[in-house]
Amino acid sequence: MDMPLLEIGPGQGALSVSLARHYPEFVALEIDRDMMAVLSPLLPEGSLMFEDFLKADLPSLFEGRPFNLVGNFPYNISSQIIFKMIEHVDRIPQMVGMFQKELAERVCSGPGTKANGVISILSQAYYETEILFTIGPQSFDPPPKVESAVISLRRKEASGPECDYKLLRRVVKQAFQQRRKKMRNTLKSFNIDTENPIFQKRPEELGVADFVNIVNGL
Repeated sequence: MDMPLLEIGPGQGALSVSLARHYPEFVALEIDRDMMAVLSPLLPEGSLMFEDFLKADLPSLFEGRPFNLVGNFPYNISSQIIFKMIEHVDRIPQMVGMFQKELAERVCSGPGTKANGVISILSQAYYETEILFTIGPQSFDPPPKVESAVISLRRKEASGPECDYKLLRRVVKQAFQQRRKKMRNTLKSFNIDTENPIFQKRPEELGVADFVNIVNGL
């Protein structure tokens, strides 16, 4: 608990109050002004910020030191939260959060599965991903129409693959735009020698190492 903790979307503070007691350096980001009014009396002074995580200047938080991330993330922007986290992988070593189960499975899926996609490859390039447990609709009031899952992303010991992240993201996104086509077709706009057997495969058949090798071959 020595590392600062940032919570996204504290809601009515069910989790926040306990976290604030256990973490000497704790900040919750909330973008709903009505919730801000509810939370303010419950949390220590200075630990609640009216801020959108997707627009937040993360290097300015906690005096520029690394921090862990936690939250019951808004399902409509949860993938964007993960992508921003990856962009700041040097600053965020670990995240534990609740997501819609479908997205959680995509984050944690491997090569050869239908769920394997852009967020799978990019998340697993930098983090060890794991589904910790699932949560049924009956656990919420009112119950949603989807199942939820809590997942963990723990930064890999190496700082990440030895390739350019922006180029990796560009290649992966283009490959999965036509996930049923073979790689030789999805990446034909790149100057790549498609004679390599890997380009006879479809994007969902490939893992992180495959895409890193492709990027380094550009």
